[in-house]
Amino acid sequence: MRTDMHVQQGPAPGPEIWIRGPVALPEEPPPSPAAVAPRRFSWVGVHGGAGVSTLAAVYGGHDCGRAWPGPADPASVLLVARTHAAGLAAVRHALEVFRRGEAPRGLDLDAVVLVADAPGRLPRLLAEHVKAIESAVDVYRVPWVPAWRLGDPSGPPPREAAALARLTGRSR
Repeated sequence: MRTDMHVQQGPAPGPEIWIRGPVALPEEPPPSPAAVAPRRFSWVGVHGGAGVSTLAAVYGGHDCGRAWPGPADPASVLLVARTHAAGLAAVRHALEVFRRGEAPRGLDLDAVVLVADAPGRLPRLLAEHVKAIESAVDVYRVPWVPAWRLGDPSGPPPREAAALARLTGRSR
């Protein structure tokens, strides 16, 4: 009887193949919504009376007033202005500061938040200024809220600002 014979079971093994490049790893499931921490951000008013304190009270986040966030503050910035001519001009100036790289290092401009300066629609000239700003950065609009004028930010965020509520994670 021969002892050097080898009986192979099943198909013969093929050549060993090496894959070049990154190998896809199994995808991890996305974290559950409850596991995602709320986003941290700083509200920065580009002019006095922009509404920073009210927005911080309603939506959370750090109230920087008219100052840039400090080193311990969230670096994610939401610029705030009223929708009157002076407010929109101040936004354009602040955007230019970011564009030229003159804002403090490490800050990220997330968006501009425009707070209605009066009830009703914007005049056409102001609406055109808003469109120009929207062409450069994400803009969130907040309508006129009579209770806020009276100093009561305790109610839910306005329905018309649902996108801002989603951004900030404060849909109360």
